[in-house]
Order: sequence, then structure tokens, then C-alpha cells
Amino acid sequence: MTMNQPFDRTGLDRVCAFVNGKGGVLKTTLTANIGGLLAVSGWRVLLVDFDPQGNLGLDLGYRHTGSDDDGMGMAQSLMFGAPLTPVKAVRPNLDVVPGGSNLDQAAAGLVSLAGKDGRKAKLALAAALSPLADQYDIIFIDCPPGNEPLQLAALGAAAQIIVPTKTDRGGREGLLGVAKRLDSVIDVNPGIDLLGVIIAATSSSARSVQRTVREAITEAFGSQDVLFENMVRHAESPAQAVRERGVLVHELEEQVNSGPKWYEVLRGTAKGGPSQPRSAGNVAEDLHRVAQELVARLEAAEQRNAS
Repeated sequence: MTMNQPFDRTGLDRVCAFVNGKGGVLKTTLTANIGGLLAVSGWRVLLVDFDPQGNLGLDLGYRHTGSDDDGMGMAQSLMFGAPLTPVKAVRPNLDVVPGGSNLDQAAAGLVSLAGKDGRKAKLALAAALSPLADQYDIIFIDCPPGNEPLQLAALGAAAQIIVPTKTDRGGREGLLGVAKRLDSVIDVNPGIDLLGVIIAATSSSARSVQRTVREAITEAFGSQDVLFENMVRHAESPAQAVRERGVLVHELEEQVNSGPKWYEVLRGTAKGGPSQPRSAGNVAEDLHRVAQELVARLEAAEQRNAS
């Protein structure tokens, strides 16, 4: 690819980046759980942990195991063009490219590269994913909150972006940051589109939440239509349980449903196991609905682009 030659984006039309300039807005939770739900439904899914914290590995249970290279493979691909080798079958139909601390070194390398060839730096992840893309039905990128060179590379690779946000000021400021970042990659990725904004980690009603964020969304993206109808409520107990156990929310829900009932333990007809958060079903239901809406939005966007 020469300096002015368009990048061949064949196969990258279903690369979706979860991004927000603010941390703690459930980017990793949504990446892992929506990816897991699509894999269960039969989609071939690749999750890319593009965060030096590597928390996707905690949600999926492979962090600090033999499968976890702490982002070394991704770093070598970004800096030297080495082929990416995903970790296969973390779940059925679900492969992962691990992240971790080695991505800090890669980010520094991208800064150096950008000084020589800004276009190549922005397209580094796209170039890494391109040879793999035809093996998957969808690729999700879990973006870091504040690492500019990695965020730009993620946006350079993505066909669609999904912005999770809370209703607090920090989340809304993160929305504005994403809008500005998009302007920075239009030169290498003119077709990038916003799939939608997801309200996450909220306990408010949908109506009050939408009132709170509508102005920020309109200011950032020019329309409130980008707001997902479905939200993911906050539930502290399942949030802690899934990360500690390395399971996804729908997997935790299955554990809850299959476990002994409290009255069975009380009667002595069953033995009590680890305490199970009963609110897991509520969060699992939210994630199911968000996953369904994401697929519907994706298919609608593809139809618009085809017409």
C-alpha cells in the first residue's frame, strides 16, 4: 500500500469497535457478553482486546493462563507486521486476540510511526485484522479509554463504532471525545459509521435516562436517533461475580437457575453452594436485548449501504 493508495477494506465491513474516552462505562463487559451471546447463537466471533489493562481476559477467564500473552502478539503485529494468531475456542465459536501491558509499548511504536507515516499508523490494526477477517462473521474491538494512538488504530480498522456511556458528566464528556476522534480517521476510513450509543450501568428509568443524555448525544453526533432503545442496568453483585469467576453473564444466569433453591437448602434436601446473585437474570435479559438490537442495527446499516 503506497502513501496515497486506498486501503483494501475487503472483509472488514463487520468490524465493530466499542469506544468511549471515559473508562468504567462497560466497554469490556459489552464486548465480552455480546460477543459471547452471538457465539452461542452460531456466529463466528473474534474479540480483540486492544486495552493494555487486558480486562477482557478476566471476563472470559483466560487472564494469567497459558493462553494469555499479555498483548505480545498484537504488539508485534502492530509494530512489525507479524501475523496475528488468535486464541482459538475460548468459547465455542469465540476466538480472542489477548491484550495487556505489551500494548503500551505498541502504542509508543505507533506514535513513532505516526511521525513518519500517520496513515500507516492509523491503519496498523486494519492491516493486522485483514488476513483474518474472512474467518469470522463479526469482529469486536474492546478499545482503551484514553490511549490516543491505540484508539486511532481501532477507529482506523472499524466499520462501525458503538459508544457505551453512563449518564454522568464523565460519560457524556467521553461521547464528545469520540466524535472528535472520528474526525481524525476520516482520511483513512471515510466509511466509518456510528452504530449507536448504549446507556450502561444505570439504575434509572429509560425515560429519565434519555432526557439526561439526549442533549449530549445530539451535540456530539447531530441526532438522538443513535441512542439504543435498550439499556444495561447496573447490578453490583453479578458484576463482581462474573469477573471473579471468569464467566459471562448468561453463563452466570445458567448457574443461578441450575443451583439449589434456598428452601431446598433449608429443608436439607440440597446442599448450599457458593452464593449466587439473583439479579444476574435481569442483567442477562438486558444484554440479550442489546445484542438483538445491535444485530438489527447492523443489518439495517448494511442494507442502507447496499442500496
